[in-house]
Amino acid sequence: MQELYIAREVATGATSQEIATRLFLSPRTIEAHLRNIFRKLGITSRRQLRDHPSLTSES
Repeated sequence: MQELYIAREVATGATSQEIATRLFLSPRTIEAHLRNIFRKLGITSRRQLRDHPSLTSES
């Protein structure tokens, strides 16, 4: 659930620092989650995450 939230926030343009503040986590923890998300989705960038169909087709 947390990775999905982070993925959606990044897809809307939020920075790691902004997400970390909202979740009371460190920006490094957010970056670690992003690495896991990228690996699972087979992508390498925030731009690819923003355009990923699994995030744009759901509301």
